[in-house]
Amino acid sequence: MVGILGRGRGVADVMNLGTVLAPYSHGDDPAPANLVDFTVNQAATAHRLGIRSGWFGQRFDYDAVALAALVGRAVPGFTVGTSAVPIIGRHPILLGSLAQTAQAATGGHFQLGIALGARDFLRDALGTEGTRQITHLREFLTALHPLLETGSVDYSGELVTARTPFPSAVPGAQPAPPVLVAAMGPQALRVAGSLADGTLPFLAGPRTLSELIVPTITEAAAAAGRPRPRIVAVVAGVVTDAVARTRDRAHREMAFYESIPSYRAVLDREGVSRAGDLAMIGSEDEVSEQLQRYFDAGATEVIVGETEYAGPEDQLRTWELLGTLT
Repeated sequence: MVGILGRGRGVADVMNLGTVLAPYSHGDDPAPANLVDFTVNQAATAHRLGIRSGWFGQRFDYDAVALAALVGRAVPGFTVGTSAVPIIGRHPILLGSLAQTAQAATGGHFQLGIALGARDFLRDALGTEGTRQITHLREFLTALHPLLETGSVDYSGELVTARTPFPSAVPGAQPAPPVLVAAMGPQALRVAGSLADGTLPFLAGPRTLSELIVPTITEAAAAAGRPRPRIVAVVAGVVTDAVARTRDRAHREMAFYESIPSYRAVLDREGVSRAGDLAMIGSEDEVSEQLQRYFDAGATEVIVGETEYAGPEDQLRTWELLGTLT
């Protein structure tokens, strides 16, 4: 292989890479006979190829935390995480219980990614307004932290009240799982920097990372006396020879994000009109070069999603590249 591996990268100079494990797409792919079995097999394959972690988006069919726990339990040593669970419609005590259970089930290999969520979309689906989102995020994280650390909380804010009536720690759930916030706007990034372990942005390209996300969250973490935050960039990517067809599918299936204000803002900042334009699609060398741009922009980890867009053979080809670079 040429590209990144051919440019003098040392043995220890490797990328921290994971993949989004999507059981199936509602568009082009048929549903598996059993979602959990299918996803466990996916994770086992990714882990065997050298990929460090598998991540699960929250959908309306499966529960991301539960699926992550089942997969992490079935594939020992494979790190699993959520990318990301909207806090709208969730309570920190209940989500904290889920996260503790997942941490115990996976032997300490669970990571909790949360998000504000697309307010208008979730309002129509869940009937919740999701107002004062930044205050909600700050209070949610404030209540969640002691729950994950000790199993107990006594907190009363403007929007969130969380009081455990008796100790609620889950044996085996320590150390507490890291909490990442899918933050992309300045206010959310500052909250994440001061109260979470890092950020988990999706559709934030290299320019947005280097100019906005990395400096904003890093400055907030430093001001709060916290360690340097993790920057876990979630990026669509496929290694394939069918570039035009795969790009067309990326444009089609990722178009949903283009009308959501938070995603529209980062797309505009990046200088692209369509979400699918940010998908890394091409040969091993081409995808490797694009991955490097994210690390050069300040990402500490990159999670590659939408790997199924060109079919199962090219998904495996993509995972083989990620395992090689990790």
